[in-house]
Amino acid sequence: MVKLKLPANRHLVLLQYIFFISAILYFGRTLFVPLSFALLISCILYPVCTWLEKHRFSRMTAIITSLLALTIFFLLLVILLVNQLKGFFHEWPSLEGKLLHSIDSISAWLHESFNIDRTMQIEWLNQVFHTSGGGAMSILSEAIAASAVGAVLLILIPIYSVLILYYRHKWMEVLYRIFPMEGRDRIRDIVKLSINSYYNFIKGMAVVYIIVGILNSVGLLLLGIPHAFLFGFIASILTFIPYVGILAASLLPISVAWITYNSIWYPLGVIGIFALVQYLEANLIFPLAVSSRLKINALVTIVAIIAGGLLWGVSGMILFIPFLGILKLIADRTPSLKTLALILGGENHSG
Repeated sequence: MVKLKLPANRHLVLLQYIFFISAILYFGRTLFVPLSFALLISCILYPVCTWLEKHRFSRMTAIITSLLALTIFFLLLVILLVNQLKGFFHEWPSLEGKLLHSIDSISAWLHESFNIDRTMQIEWLNQVFHTSGGGAMSILSEAIAASAVGAVLLILIPIYSVLILYYRHKWMEVLYRIFPMEGRDRIRDIVKLSINSYYNFIKGMAVVYIIVGILNSVGLLLLGIPHAFLFGFIASILTFIPYVGILAASLLPISVAWITYNSIWYPLGVIGIFALVQYLEANLIFPLAVSSRLKINALVTIVAIIAGGLLWGVSGMILFIPFLGILKLIADRTPSLKTLALILGGENHSG
């Protein structure tokens, strides 16, 4: 028997695959982004749909019922955040006055410490505004375009989710034909285990976000920071981005604390509260709420977030993390992908 040898330039072939796949994902993002969201929503709703079908719901009725429940849940969250944002903007005039006073204090300090007069400071600010004006307009136009795309996605994603769930047996048949060597039983077991593990992981993560959001909000409330619940839950949601998320989420409450009280101790208090809650989340809340944590390498996670942002924008930053988790689940259960599982795994991974 003649044994086939891998080509000597297999690394170059791998780079070519990565390049072509990235090009397909980038140019096909209009199609792939809503499909990806729909696929993840289908994975979350599948156990609920099967439970409803076992209780004499028809397949379509079970799908519509579970999708409506999920939609109502997200609408309630959006309404709560919008109400908090309204209160924040309502108090903005008073914060604006304090901000102008703080800017005057900084300007006076610059003049006294570095002999930079106000005329030079105003010239610098004018240069900054002129150079950033075009960028601001481009950001505004991108935001308007993103809103239009988001409106279309709100229609497409539920439709795709319904179709994926309704024709799920046909999609399984497609997988059987694509991977005939794996066997039907093995493919079915991998898909079911991946869906169930991801569903349980999402449930645990929801509990983690709620607990962390409450702890953040209570801490900020005790500290006297305005709009504590808004800042607390935004910080909780952004913790899905390792290290960077909590830093970005803490900037606004730190700024508001400094503007409101004009003291360094309140921003330090905000930092202390977030640091304490993050410590509790990592060492107590997460292990208790998520029994089967997806231990993914932090470096790989950050690279996936950056790659997702480059290919699909904000949607990619959101989608690539759960896809990485699903890939890790599949790799852990497939002997031929043990090397990939080792690359994706965390510090305690044992292959």
